[in-house]
Amino acid sequence: MKQTVVIKVDMDGHKSFFGELDGQKVRSKALKIAVGISGVVSASLKGDEKNQIEVKGERIDTVKLTKLLRKKVGFADIITVAEEKKEEKKEEPKVEYMAWPYHYTPSYSSYPFYAPSGITYYCSQ
Repeated sequence: MKQTVVIKVDMDGHKSFFGELDGQKVRSKALKIAVGISGVVSASLKGDEKNQIEVKGERIDTVKLTKLLRKKVGFADIITVAEEKKEEKKEEPKVEYMAWPYHYTPSYSSYPFYAPSGITYYCSQ
């Protein structure tokens, strides 16, 4: 099952143990973290302020991703988790035309068959 996850991350510059990081470095760090999670196929920035990460993949652990982003980048909040639905194509039933076979019926002599109810049936031999 393919998923699309959108996570809002505080991507303003912040202080870390190694010094102050600007917004661009925070964005690239957040994308590296997102791509490092198992099942992630692609990650991109979204939103007017580029403060949302859209992650696509299969069986993504969104809680683990959010915890890692909170730990290493800053505040992170899950906005949406959506599954891609496969469009089922309904096949139209195929109409097959069959030529009616020519059937030759030889002339047999027929004899009457009388049923007990008084109805006469004709049987061919």
